[in-house]
Amino acid sequence: MGWAVRKRAPKTMLGTEVGPGAHTSCLSAQCAVAGLALVGVPLDTDLPSFCFQFWEVIGEEHGIDWAGSYRGDSALQLERVSVYYNEAHGKKYVPRAVLVDLEPGTMDSIRSSRLGALFQPDSFVHGNSGAGNNWAKGHYTEGAELVESVLDAVRAEAEGCDCLQGFQLVHSLGGGTGSGMGTLLLGKIREEYPDRILNSFSVMPSPKVSDTVVEPYNAVLSVHQLLQNSDACFCIDNEALYDICFRTLRLATPTYGDLNHLVSLTMSGVTTSLRFPGQLNADLRKLAVNMVPFPRLHFFMPGFAPLTAQGSQQYRALSVAELTQQMFDARNTMAACDPRRGRYLTVACIFRGRMSTKEVDAQLLAVQTRSSGCFVEWIPNNVKVAVCDIPPRGLSMAATFIGNSTAIQELFKRISEQFTAMFRRKAFLHWYMDINEFSEAESNIQDLVSEYQQLQDAAAVPEEEEVGGEAEREPGDKGH
Repeated sequence: MGWAVRKRAPKTMLGTEVGPGAHTSCLSAQCAVAGLALVGVPLDTDLPSFCFQFWEVIGEEHGIDWAGSYRGDSALQLERVSVYYNEAHGKKYVPRAVLVDLEPGTMDSIRSSRLGALFQPDSFVHGNSGAGNNWAKGHYTEGAELVESVLDAVRAEAEGCDCLQGFQLVHSLGGGTGSGMGTLLLGKIREEYPDRILNSFSVMPSPKVSDTVVEPYNAVLSVHQLLQNSDACFCIDNEALYDICFRTLRLATPTYGDLNHLVSLTMSGVTTSLRFPGQLNADLRKLAVNMVPFPRLHFFMPGFAPLTAQGSQQYRALSVAELTQQMFDARNTMAACDPRRGRYLTVACIFRGRMSTKEVDAQLLAVQTRSSGCFVEWIPNNVKVAVCDIPPRGLSMAATFIGNSTAIQELFKRISEQFTAMFRRKAFLHWYMDINEFSEAESNIQDLVSEYQQLQDAAAVPEEEEVGGEAEREPGDKGH
């Protein structure tokens, strides 16, 4: 397939404000609702610590304690709290979330923890057998048997939203539940809510973190589905998280808690514009419109600055210039790809804390001028900024980075090569399904890599060619 690249971007691509109102609600395995609602659905076996840290972070930011009571000190904390929380009887705030797993152990762990009192009983949906790290079990057998129960819980959350903007799926692509059932659920939600935004926070597997041999199968089969059914996929790479813990944070033996801490910081930053008012703001639809120039290329590299270890305090305040420099540094990116080896199609930067928007714009312009070769020239105004006055807990300023870079093909090449090495030997195929589905998924991810490479090599069409092309029309033709 060839790309016709023009210097002028489509009007609907960039700088266009789309979507209702300032408030947004979401349904997810973590769910949120406010003016607009977001529903979140997290799946997979490390769910307890993942939930703990994400809900701990946004709970602290909104002043919500573990019992769901408000203990904050600012009206801004409650202004959009309904994006992620539903106010129940007795001034108790309940997460708009559906928690899913194919085995009961995970749910029992959450219920018996201090987090358990925060969720409604109907938020928990689980099976009894597990998926055994098998994508096919999660997608076609055990997951298919449970998916209607999950959809009932999702519908109940969606009906409780004033204005549902979209869904947020948090899942791992290495296991069987998050990958197989997660993508099955995504497809079902797409069928039922075709005009709502579907975002996914997808944790990519790495042999550095897990020794499950079939992870490449699960990941490639999942990406095949995410290409069709996700509007925006935030790729959180276990390999990059592991490297950040080792090289940047100097942790000798990183735990899942350390990795999930980094993920929760990023998720909090990405959702900041939904949850708090700001000088420059964005919602889910606006983010998707600005970040996705071509429908298939919706896989983002997230990052965060400053990076701090779990439980540690930042020892000095950073300036806007330092934040911007760190944000674009490959060592702060949560996908194991070097942005310098690719080009940015689009970028979104979300700053938090008291700062001048003029200074933010100046610093970002300096980055674009200094590193102009790292940005495609045929998409104008391809850096979007949001500024929220409320910083994360424990920091005076912070920044979250979202990059749509052609360099992410490195991640897909890595898992594709691991996939191919096993597939050529037909290793473990008897545990899965029709071999044609494997071939189709392999071909699809290779096409995706090729598409990123074509855009990386593409150049803007010179103005003279465009003018010349128009001059070649027949004399009788009229331009409109």
